[in-house]
Amino acid sequence: MSESGEGTRDTAEPPAGGGRTDSATEGFVAHRNLLFTVAYEMLGSAADAEDVLQETWLRWAGVDFDTVRDPRAFLVRITTRQALQRLRTLRRRKESYVGPWLPEPLLTAPDVAEDVELADSVSMAMLLVLETLGPTERAVFVLREVFDLEYDEIAEAVGRNPAAVRQIAHRARAHVAARRPRGAVSPAEARDALDAFRRAVETGDLQGLLDILAPDVVLLGDGGGVVQAVLSPVVGAGEVAALVAGLARFGAAATLRPAQVNGHPALILRLDGRIDTVLALRIDDGLISGLYAVRNPEKLSRVERETPVSR
Repeated sequence: MSESGEGTRDTAEPPAGGGRTDSATEGFVAHRNLLFTVAYEMLGSAADAEDVLQETWLRWAGVDFDTVRDPRAFLVRITTRQALQRLRTLRRRKESYVGPWLPEPLLTAPDVAEDVELADSVSMAMLLVLETLGPTERAVFVLREVFDLEYDEIAEAVGRNPAAVRQIAHRARAHVAARRPRGAVSPAEARDALDAFRRAVETGDLQGLLDILAPDVVLLGDGGGVVQAVLSPVVGAGEVAALVAGLARFGAAATLRPAQVNGHPALILRLDGRIDTVLALRIDDGLISGLYAVRNPEKLSRVERETPVSR
């Protein structure tokens, strides 16, 4: 299955059974949300993360459990290896993707935002930063910085020695630090920026948009060649404001509602009741510096109901 989300499953479903199968199922289900989050942060695609979990389950079910000292670490290792294989395939597919590729948005529970590190790690802005890392760098960064695995555990997962993993982690950390949002944004600041942006869009208030957009704001749109979307980044407050102010022309047919997406406040645009666009924001210094408009309908299935993520 591709990142398109066709045939997306809500869960990797272990088969029913008894004895050994029950033990395997119990161990897998106990860590399922964690494993999904590992795979999703490595891939940026819920559909592909679910495929990785299916592969993880198949390998886990065939393991001699007497040799497994730490089921969590063992499952994370299997998931990481499968995600690395899938990530290399995804990178080739993205090369032929029509227009910008954006991560598949997830509707998340309000408590995700309370775990600042988790919310930051699954944010659209961070996932786009992770896209600039190589596959092994991305795996090492996610496992170390988000899930706090020891270097020897990560080394087993990525097939490197611990000394090499330390060096990779150092490089990846510096790479991400130079590109991530410039400072922590409180939930109140994020809500205020979102509300101001929403009011300006709904009323077509061009000046209101210019007031809340950073001068160098960038808008990325993902239609995947399936629906219309900007095919290259739109840069600058004036250009972005003029584009999004046009949404007001849809009038009563359009509704713009706040939602918690990837651990942060976002907006969901519905046209005639149907989800048309998920609009996630990056905020720096109180202003919106990034707008990520996901319109590809094959990526919108995960905003109908919450997806559990965890560390």
